Amino acid sequence: MMRKEKPAESPEAYVAAQSGWHRQILEALRAAVLAAGDLDERIKWGHLVYFSNGPALLIRTEETRVLFGFWRGQRLRGSEPRLKPGGKYEMATMTFVEGDSVDAESASLLVREAIRLNAEFGDPTKLA
Repeated sequence: MMRKEKPAESPEAYVAAQSGWHRQILEALRAAVLAAGDLDERIKWGHLVYFSNGPALLIRTEETRVLFGFWRGQRLRGSEPRLKPGGKYEMATMTFVEGDSVDAESASLLVREAIRLNAEFGDPTKLA
């Protein structure tokens, strides 16, 4: 049986639990997200989730990658072709691996667009 890890108790604890390149990418993405707009940052589903009129985006570290995902990310693919569609809603994610760097300006633009889309269309998890 696999042992399930206890989720971090806060966003700060989530960051503190990371190391190496994972932490560098996570910190760069988080800084860009927090600078981009008024979001409620929480631990949800075991990773960082940012809310603005419902969930807007996430940052999740995994063993070999860091994911930067957007609930309405498929609508953002024109701005960022590295976003790959998948999952429920209109989810799309960008993958960062060791050696990658974060373009803070591009990340902030995506965040602002995600906030705008949720303001315009409402909570993506409450669609009829």
